[in-house]
Amino acid sequence: MTTPAEDPGPPAPPRRAALLSGLALTAGTLSAGALTAGCSAPVAPGAARADPRSRPPGAPSASAAPSARTAPPAPAPRRFPAQPAQIAHGPRTHPPKVALTFHGQGDPALATSVLGEAEKAGVRVTVLAVGTWLDEHPGMARRILDGGHDLGNHTLRHLDINAMPQAEAAAEIRGCADRLKRLTGSIGTWFRPSRSPRASALVQRLARDAGYPHTLSYDVDSLDYTSPGAAAVTRNVLAAVRPGSVVSLHFGYADTVAALPDLLHELDGRGLRPVTTTELLS
Repeated sequence: MTTPAEDPGPPAPPRRAALLSGLALTAGTLSAGALTAGCSAPVAPGAARADPRSRPPGAPSASAAPSARTAPPAPAPRRFPAQPAQIAHGPRTHPPKVALTFHGQGDPALATSVLGEAEKAGVRVTVLAVGTWLDEHPGMARRILDGGHDLGNHTLRHLDINAMPQAEAAAEIRGCADRLKRLTGSIGTWFRPSRSPRASALVQRLARDAGYPHTLSYDVDSLDYTSPGAAAVTRNVLAAVRPGSVVSLHFGYADTVAALPDLLHELDGRGLRPVTTTELLS
């Protein structure tokens, strides 16, 4: 794994200082396990982590319920015959496109801010949602889809899926798929393993059995889950991004929200158009 950036970069520009300061109060904190795993697990400062096992399987929180309005079902997973079973990037061809992918977890206000910044720039992204996060915030599933974004599966509890026995790993994949199906009518377009950039051979097979022809990895790690500062998030992406890149980012971090306008501006300056992963591979 790439060593986390130590230089947090220059202070945020004045026009974003207020945004960054305010969002930092609600951004998730970083656990030592997340640093070593390359995948975040944000929680609000001072808040106790809820044990997802304390809630019956498939049951949303009492304070949140999915929208009652009807809407078209989410797209089902697609097979891309030209792509490997585990996808790390798309075609390195023209017109140059990239996919910004977000691990779906953390404060929904920050998630909504990320989606809003992307939509303001005419950009659509890919969100891989954690199942227990959907239990806590079921309205986010439809919010993501209504914005024109891809929505997929990032396991039920966001644990180290590659280290699990077969039955437990299968339950992690199917548990999140069940929640996506209940909320949107589809198991989602993509599956990404939790706590690892790549899925083991077993997890790939279990994902296929659950209905996902491909697992989605990435070739650019923003390291935003290390909270290096907005400027560093932008630098980390720009240092590695190429046509066809799949970029790993996260909901739940103020640095990500603050970095997004400049990142999108710089990608546009390089002629790289951010699209959903489905569009990148189509």
